Amino acid sequence: MISYITVGTDDITCAKRFYSAFMLALGYELEEGPEGLSYALPVEPGQSPILPEFYVKPTFDGRPASAGNGSMTAFEARNQNQVRDLHAAAVAAGGSDEGQPGFRANYGPDFYVGYLRDPQGNKIALFSSNPKEPGRGD
Repeated sequence: MISYITVGTDDITCAKRFYSAFMLALGYELEEGPEGLSYALPVEPGQSPILPEFYVKPTFDGRPASAGNGSMTAFEARNQNQVRDLHAAAVAAGGSDEGQPGFRANYGPDFYVGYLRDPQGNKIALFSSNPKEPGRGD
């Protein structure tokens, strides 16, 4: 089980604008602290956290943050329309398009995905595989 994912940033303000553009709409809550940003799904008192949590922080060693080559974090949206809306919101909030929302030939017929880069260069996917929506072959 993955407990948390952390990406580095050199600009917390820019990262907050980007990640809040879609994470809050996916139901995550933001907690800011001196160590950076923490996005987590809300839980009732006494319940265990819903994992994984997502953190955006300055680097621990003080060197510039860098994106991992081949690494990507994917977030599940409710439906294809939300993928499109959140992809556009994230680009407007300082991200860059890494692949417009749509179906991909290499994935299942219901897998609808849009790809982004955050302002630091980390790759992000927003996807839906809702079987109630039209698929690639429909």
